[in-house]
Amino acid sequence: MQLPLQIIQLGSEKVNRVEQTRDISSGGVSFLSRSEVPVDLRIEYLITLSGSNPPVRIRCLGKVIRNSRREGESLPFEVAVTMDRYQFMSPQESQAYAAAS
Repeated sequence: MQLPLQIIQLGSEKVNRVEQTRDISSGGVSFLSRSEVPVDLRIEYLITLSGSNPPVRIRCLGKVIRNSRREGESLPFEVAVTMDRYQFMSPQESQAYAAAS
């Protein structure tokens, strides 16, 4: 299932990267990326469930468990992360969070 995924924090570094999920389950998410993400790094990310109005966003905390190179692809890295904690965000929380990022 492909959904928008916004990376908010990698380890101690605040970032603002938008990726696309490749697969999602109750235990975690895999996504394709232009850049490498180190294994064992803590990650904070937002998943947007499209098709609803207003969109539903889920704030997730996890850890990078796999990063594999895909030769000859436009998005050369496949990254797998856990979903250790998650929280559904209200539209107001989502807007405030996006403005602060």
